Amino acid sequence: QVQLTESGGGLVQAGGSLRLSCAASGRTFRNNIMGWFRQAPGKEREIVAAIIRSGGNTYYADSVKGRFTISRDGAKNTVYLQMNSLKPEDTAVYYCAARSGVTIVITPTAYDIWGQGTQVTVSS
Repeated sequence: QVQLTESGGGLVQAGGSLRLSCAASGRTFRNNIMGWFRQAPGKEREIVAAIIRSGGNTYYADSVKGRFTISRDGAKNTVYLQMNSLKPEDTAVYYCAARSGVTIVITPTAYDIWGQGTQVTVSS
């Protein structure tokens, strides 16, 4: 059973930074596409960023381009989301997710492994 465990969330003032981590554990982790999603109260879950573990190609939602960076550490089976210049509208529960394949898909239902989520709160 593969598990994803997020960490790094918290409370930060607008303009500040946080780094989220997503560690994969369990049997051999073969899922090649890793994504970060977020869900604010009353809103649908949306993709924030995604990365192809084997090639490093990335995707970013328009709302976070230039502020967030997704990266991976293959040796540690860990994916990171560096979040800079945070805004109050970035407040949400952030989830890490994984799926197999070779292309990035932005639809949450396409991902079959999910972490438990970590809260990010940005105060104004």
